[in-house]
Amino acid sequence: MTTTQGCLICLTFLFMHAQPLRPQDTCRVVFYNVENLYDPFDDSLVQDEEFLPDADRAWTYGKFRKKLVNISRAIIAAGNWNPPALIGLCEIENHFVLKQLLLHSPLKNLNYEILHAEGPDPRGVDVALLYRQDKISILYHRSIRMTNPEDTLFRTRDVLYAKVLVFGTDTLHLMVNHWPSKYGGIASSLEKRKFVAGKVRHVVDSVLLQQPGAYMLLMGDYNDGPDQEVMTAILKAGRPRDRIHEPGLTNLMFDAEGMPGTHKYQGEWSLLDQFVVSTALFLGEGCLVACKAAIVKEPFLLEDDNTHSGSKPFRTFAGPRYLGGFSDHLPVVVDIVVRGCGGVSQK
Repeated sequence: MTTTQGCLICLTFLFMHAQPLRPQDTCRVVFYNVENLYDPFDDSLVQDEEFLPDADRAWTYGKFRKKLVNISRAIIAAGNWNPPALIGLCEIENHFVLKQLLLHSPLKNLNYEILHAEGPDPRGVDVALLYRQDKISILYHRSIRMTNPEDTLFRTRDVLYAKVLVFGTDTLHLMVNHWPSKYGGIASSLEKRKFVAGKVRHVVDSVLLQQPGAYMLLMGDYNDGPDQEVMTAILKAGRPRDRIHEPGLTNLMFDAEGMPGTHKYQGEWSLLDQFVVSTALFLGEGCLVACKAAIVKEPFLLEDDNTHSGSKPFRTFAGPRYLGGFSDHLPVVVDIVVRGCGGVSQK
């Protein structure tokens, strides 16, 4: 199957007879780095001191509740005002903030459940997955600890792995990532991302060895662009047009629509938040097929960039200064088209 044929599958389902696709025929996936979703309470086990009411950021319960509403607004907009079936999140402090998001925001009546485990990050930030229980069933999940026997002091976020059943039709292997940032030095941080990329690639290879046609979707903030060595040479996620015949991974963000990037630093956009899929999911070899990814560009998520030019994400903080916005990242979305396959596959 060619790239054109794979895209035509999406177009056929999306635009047949000029009718909008019924919500039950697609699984919309959102990934969002929510920029430090901390509660305002002190946790002696993590470095959360800057997000307390008496700290420089003056992080109060009222500001926390406003951020919950802002995040839910961004998520619902990313779902095109139809609640997404799957939501990957990063930079969340703990299970409590996720529960508050589902209790005290417009997401509260939408039947979401939480997958999350406390990780070893010194600042306490984790990744998580929200899923609609009427659309998604969890078959298996675990947190993958990024331990390095050659560097026992190395600490970073876990990678969340989940095997899910999509609309009772077929299984999808998910991985939610938040790789080490460039803080602390480009060279040292690059080695850390290379290490994490190698560990993630090992998990991918293990799944594909057992199930060569497995549907896999990796989402996350990789802190590198899709054309960087970490993504292309170690994770081995190629361009859609280059790697369609090779069993492995395809990075949908090379062809993403919407904005030049998801994060802006010193006037330069970077495409840090990405969706990477297995060949079977990219080509639509069976019941599921991934369509083109997009960066959400709702006007309320952006503000004017008065220092440089154009726009930039409307963030919660600029340094210690409170802005009251959403996040320093933009959400990304992809639709998984679900086709009737005459029964449930347990890949």
